[in-house]
Amino acid sequence: MLFDDTQHASLDKFVRASLAKLTLGISPSSVMLTYMDWLSSMALSPGTQAHLVQKALKKQLRLAHWASHSAFDPDATPCIEPLPQDRRFRDPAWRRFPYNVIYQGFLLQQQWWHNATTGLRGLSPHHEQAIEFGARQWLDVLSPSNYLPTNPVVIERTLTSGGLNLLHGMQHWWEDVQSQCIGKKPAGADDYVVGRDVAVTSGKVIYRNHLIELIQYAPTTESVRAMPLLIVPAWIMKYYILDLSPHNSLVRYLVEQGHSVFMISWRNPTEDDRDLGMDDYRRQGILDSIEVISRLIPDQKIHTVGYCLGGTLLSITASAMARDRDDRLASITLFAAQTDFREAGELMLFVDDKQLAFLEDLMWAQGMLDTKQMAGAFQILRSNDLIWSRVVNEYLLATRQPMNDLMAWNADATRMPYRMHSEYLRQLFLNNDFAEGRFRVDDRPVTFSDIQMPIFCVGTEWDHVAPWRSTYKLHLLSDAPEVTFLLTNGGHNAGIVSPPDHPRRHYRMATARDGDVYIDPDAWLERTPTHPGSWWPAWQSWLAEKSGPHVAAPTVGSVDYPPLDDAPGSYVRQA
Repeated sequence: MLFDDTQHASLDKFVRASLAKLTLGISPSSVMLTYMDWLSSMALSPGTQAHLVQKALKKQLRLAHWASHSAFDPDATPCIEPLPQDRRFRDPAWRRFPYNVIYQGFLLQQQWWHNATTGLRGLSPHHEQAIEFGARQWLDVLSPSNYLPTNPVVIERTLTSGGLNLLHGMQHWWEDVQSQCIGKKPAGADDYVVGRDVAVTSGKVIYRNHLIELIQYAPTTESVRAMPLLIVPAWIMKYYILDLSPHNSLVRYLVEQGHSVFMISWRNPTEDDRDLGMDDYRRQGILDSIEVISRLIPDQKIHTVGYCLGGTLLSITASAMARDRDDRLASITLFAAQTDFREAGELMLFVDDKQLAFLEDLMWAQGMLDTKQMAGAFQILRSNDLIWSRVVNEYLLATRQPMNDLMAWNADATRMPYRMHSEYLRQLFLNNDFAEGRFRVDDRPVTFSDIQMPIFCVGTEWDHVAPWRSTYKLHLLSDAPEVTFLLTNGGHNAGIVSPPDHPRRHYRMATARDGDVYIDPDAWLERTPTHPGSWWPAWQSWLAEKSGPHVAAPTVGSVDYPPLDDAPGSYVRQA
């Protein structure tokens, strides 16, 4: 039978999609090209090869010399220290012979492989990052901390418990396997029910379309600031990360400070939503919400907040509105959101033409990107923290980390429509169209420099999704009268969830105004003072100054937009 062009393409996509399900969406050809590029560069570098052999011999001699001393002097200074973020060998048990030699040998090997995979002349930057990342993943697998015979902490626990830790760890493993197979949430996540334990700030759903529910929160003060606030969360996550338990809910905090708060709650897409694109999210999500709020609270501009992908989409929407002389927005705040994707961190390792074609075929077959496939990619990025530390703690030491609301939220994942996610990855991650003036809205390009309103940008120090130096590049794109950049400690999620009574929090904040000389991120970090405590009050003060006078608290909804449901609504409950 002869196939037409469409049938040929469909067959190709079907084969690649089938393979992608086995490889968690990672393209084997992309991996092979990376490896061959590194191998060929190494083969043509005999000087580098000799240097690496020399370094290997020196490290072995250094380790042998240190081991001979450490056998008799447990306090001997180690020949290499773990990286600051590496917590695997912090327990004092690792300082005893022979485990000190084992972990020191591993760290020296890790250092050698870093030398072997970086700095090769002729190796493309993308392939260099990918090969170094791949070597790190294999070394994480081989770490002595992961195995009973080479982990003194596990050995001690096994001896003192008579092996019960291994038995209980096996029970934990079996529970997790069963949960994965039947799609059940992790142990303890059922203690955080949406609408009962989390997402409990009082409000009403006042508008609903196919893609969103718009929540208006009930005021708790007699008067509120005149200008309302619209929050645009990422559609890769449920919105209630910003409305967790009452003690760490950003929404509740803002309402208590006298702000009129509106929240977009995205629909969890299914295979039937495969053709929803970024423009649908822009129109049905942000623009429809702005229209509703403008009618509910007329003659007032709207402050807007975008988190992660929601911030990127908000930036695009605001740019298009500025281009079209639509002045309904008062300010933009971005939480861990990128506008320039050239330095988007290790997520870029999964973004090249071959990898995207492979992933697109997987989504083409499914109609969406599944939650498990997305979670797998994020876990690989932080395998030490999210995979191997869990193996050691839960399966070898039999110590379950207590579930909290943020962990429960993290397990409540959402899907990504085929068309939207393909457009997002290609136009933004791969081609960087928005930052470089090629992204088109209504068939005309938009640029962030058109935005002429105050901008507040929040980055987090340990963000592996939107690295803070990448979010800081907003300074290079903006011609706004003022850009305030705030850097807080914490990661992509935990750094944003930072209630005022949170211990061990600090932040830096500075405002750049039109005409100021550009300061690079490292210089900014060095010269900007650190403030103790949560960043929420500092941002709220900035917001309050720009929100107009106090007015009587409004009623929730109106004749045109009667309440449809109690918050948190129905979309957030979709599995």
